Amino acid sequence: MHRAPARGTPVPRDDRESDMTDPAYLSTPQGRRIAYRRTEGDGPGVIFLGGFKSDMKGTKAVALEDWAKREGRAFLRFDYSGHGESDGEFTAGCIGDWAEDAEAAIEALTKGPQILVGSSMGGWISLLMTRRIPDRIAGLVTIAAAPDFTEDSMWAGFDEAQRTALEMVEQVALPSEYGEPYIITKKLIEDGRNHLLLRAPVPLPFPTRFLMGTADADVDLSVAHRLMDRATGPDIRLTLVKGADHRFSTPECLTLIEDMVMQVSAAIAER
Repeated sequence: MHRAPARGTPVPRDDRESDMTDPAYLSTPQGRRIAYRRTEGDGPGVIFLGGFKSDMKGTKAVALEDWAKREGRAFLRFDYSGHGESDGEFTAGCIGDWAEDAEAAIEALTKGPQILVGSSMGGWISLLMTRRIPDRIAGLVTIAAAPDFTEDSMWAGFDEAQRTALEMVEQVALPSEYGEPYIITKKLIEDGRNHLLLRAPVPLPFPTRFLMGTADADVDLSVAHRLMDRATGPDIRLTLVKGADHRFSTPECLTLIEDMVMQVSAAIAER
């Protein structure tokens, strides 16, 4: 499970990179307007799914897009509603909403089976996609995947005063080293319970690579082991990087992410 200090531990946003291009926008079936950037190329396409309160300008998303352009691969990055350049308020959203955003982006903006690359909360969202639209998933790479973090980290880490505040005013503020506090809503916690994954087997019948840093202070190493235990499939591997933190954005880590996508691509081609 996540490390859960008394005050709770949100999953931080990625490092940020500059991006001068204007995004395009997609209106989802639910009426939300989400921003995206798409690179044309060969398939299977690669889709980056970002973390909690992160956005598509993060270091990993931009680096993976650069890799896709060099390799001539189709690539998509996008912001969930209430994140980055998408419309909506962050505090109005929840795991179910952001999963709907991801599904809409995959269905409307890509063709054929895709390789999902999910970072932190994006790992949870990408795993949900393997259940919702399995015919659109060719392979999976996760980076510090954080399935079930609303329950196993946030709720489990709340003290009695925080739980009371959540019931009475339906939100609680958690400190963040990234600036303003995170506002965690009752909706986020309750909706998260409708999407828990680690209480049952997680079928992954395609090439799958889990990446995890041993110095991650936000997602406990036991989460990766628990996910590995729950995952079922013919080609699933977990790679631990000694000393890597939750950002997983050093040049060496970025290269490893690219290597894992290429490894998954090669395994798909051999099937």
